[in-house]
Amino acid sequence: MARISQKTIDEIKSAADILDVVGEYVALQPSGKNHKGLCPFHNEKTPSSFVSKERNYFHCFGCGEKGDAITFIEKYKHLSYVESL
Repeated sequence: MARISQKTIDEIKSAADILDVVGEYVALQPSGKNHKGLCPFHNEKTPSSFVSKERNYFHCFGCGEKGDAITFIEKYKHLSYVESL
């Protein structure tokens, strides 16, 4: 299997808007400078998952899942990191 260069990974990460990626799977609502929504990784009734466009990062305070857009796809779709890219 061909190795993916760090430059290519960085380009994908910078092109993948975290709000667009997470927003395809989770209804997000503005909350200050961030957005919040129900975490897709555990069952909850009130939003504990936050997405920061500024930091290109998501974090759930309920279950502890966190990462960037690539990590979100990896965990949500149960893919490998390379498949997620």
